[in-house]
Amino acid sequence: MQENRNSMLIVIGASAGGMAALKEFVAQIPKHFPAPIFIVNHMGAHTTGDALVKVLNESGSLTCVQAHDKQAFKNGHIYLAPSDQHMLIVKGKILVTKGARENRSRPAIDPLFRSAAVAYGNRVIGIILTGYLDDGTSGMMAIKRCGGVCIAQDPEEASYPDMSQSVIANVGADYCLPIAEMGALLSDLVRRQLPENEQPPEDIVIEAKIAQRVLSDLPSVEALGEQVPYNCPDCGGVLWKVAEEELLRYRCHTGHAFTSSALLAQQTEKLEETLWVALRMFEERQNLLVTMSKIESKKSASSISLRAKDSQVHIDRIRAMLKATDTDDHGA
Repeated sequence: MQENRNSMLIVIGASAGGMAALKEFVAQIPKHFPAPIFIVNHMGAHTTGDALVKVLNESGSLTCVQAHDKQAFKNGHIYLAPSDQHMLIVKGKILVTKGARENRSRPAIDPLFRSAAVAYGNRVIGIILTGYLDDGTSGMMAIKRCGGVCIAQDPEEASYPDMSQSVIANVGADYCLPIAEMGALLSDLVRRQLPENEQPPEDIVIEAKIAQRVLSDLPSVEALGEQVPYNCPDCGGVLWKVAEEELLRYRCHTGHAFTSSALLAQQTEKLEETLWVALRMFEERQNLLVTMSKIESKKSASSISLRAKDSQVHIDRIRAMLKATDTDDHGA
């Protein structure tokens, strides 16, 4: 990328409903757009992203490619984070890493946004589109703290408004508008005259380095917050609380990071897995006891039958908890 004080970068985060939103977005961007565009769209680990690349190439006049490690980027191109890897930005190039998941996702939006904020400061324009929960909110805070611009899709038109609403509530969007109006806005913003960048805050620099796997030690995480009596649901390690104004986040020293809502969702998922294991074990125990009662003496069989009935009580309780968890999930 040609370096000058006014070179701009566009970073975009999307999740559920992202393909349709991104298709509408890229259709507005002119062919010789004077900035590169970087996109994280949440996707499963076993997908390729090829379908989205094809759709974006067919929908607009810019070239869209999946990013690869140490790739130099150019204006007028779109770079999509590959499946199951984070996409980060440093001066003039892209890093693709297999770092720890953030907010249950890889690729995640926050690592891209933070890395861009550290590398390019006030020349970064962040955009949050449709999606569940709040990935992108912390990263957008980093962009704002480094002097960049925050744009949120109007929640009223978003297929899934959670991410936009979280950014608006916790960061305060500079612009909140429908996708149809973003192209004209960006064409104006990328031509602004900007002051010199200031040094990025140290906590943002630390988190950006953690995402690169440069830092992953206790002193680094302890510099960001205080230890709390919770464990990381992904690796079992101790968590540290990172307070960002009204947004509560948690990190473990191996690199996993969660907002409070993402942590709760992950804990709920792990709890459900544990309950299913417990249900299987109690049912196996009950089946074994029933089998034993059929071949034991009458005295022993009576005792074994009582133990089998006790197991049924636990089975019924676990099934009730699983039904309650299922109801809660659908209510969310």
